[in-house]
Amino acid sequence: MDYLLIGLGFVLLVVGGEFLVRSSVGLSFKLRISKMVIGLTVVSFATSAPELLVSIKAALTGNPDIASGNVIGSNIANIGLVLGLTAIIMPMSFDRDFFRINWPVMIIFSALMYYFLWTNSEINLIEGVILVVLLVIYLVFLIRRSKGAKIKISSDVKDDLAKVSYFKIIIWLLIGGVSLFFGSRFLVNGSVSLAESLGVSKRTIAVTMIAVGTSIPELAASVISALKGEKSISLGNLIGSNIFNIGSVIGITAIIKPINLESQLVLTNDLVWMIAIAAFILPLALLPKFMELNRYKGFLLFASYLVFIFLLVFSKFN
Repeated sequence: MDYLLIGLGFVLLVVGGEFLVRSSVGLSFKLRISKMVIGLTVVSFATSAPELLVSIKAALTGNPDIASGNVIGSNIANIGLVLGLTAIIMPMSFDRDFFRINWPVMIIFSALMYYFLWTNSEINLIEGVILVVLLVIYLVFLIRRSKGAKIKISSDVKDDLAKVSYFKIIIWLLIGGVSLFFGSRFLVNGSVSLAESLGVSKRTIAVTMIAVGTSIPELAASVISALKGEKSISLGNLIGSNIFNIGSVIGITAIIKPINLESQLVLTNDLVWMIAIAAFILPLALLPKFMELNRYKGFLLFASYLVFIFLLVFSKFN
């Protein structure tokens, strides 16, 4: 029964994430927002919705390790698994804004999450508000900065979504929202029950199984974007999703209910990996070819994720 709930939860999260991404991108084109900003904001928020609902559900049911582990594991998966595989499929280039603005913001949010948990073993209401406010400031900055950018709608996907009606966008939003709501409920309930029956820590289940499940929308959105040649949406989606995961998912969850630190391994292992794999992008960009994430660099990211999973599953961390 646990496996059935988990499987059904995954399916609903994928369906919900897909409809939410399509409706969000369609709406963003009607509002004339640039490619990279679409990836960093609209698509990122849509693909972070599964993490948000799963973390809120976990926190409210007394499972803080799932609430935090879900975000940490998802952020690691977004860079190592999703960005790695996307680069293997379709190499991409970094622009100046990536390292002047977006990458530093991701590192700052990651460091803030670590600092909050390190200082008082929880992320409380005030700290949650700080994360949300910083996220809002970042979004306002991005949107204002993009106002003067020229918009080009060139690919097939963009053409279709640019022409979609507001009625269809609303229907997609409803389908996505309902699917994500029930998907998060089934996934959390099934995962908690499975962890208890197998004697595995909730943290391990959250950082691996749940994190990969909630990262499926990012994987789907990024791979599809890369195959369609929309590399800016793909790269922006992943970096933006990591920022959203901390700013909105952890921030909003902490506002609703403080996220307590149950296992010190979250600090000594999981968060260290999350920050390290995000920082790993910088030296990769400086290696030949300069400012390009080609296939072999994508393989290095993917390999780092496999190492993380191997050490987590086959060690005594749990």
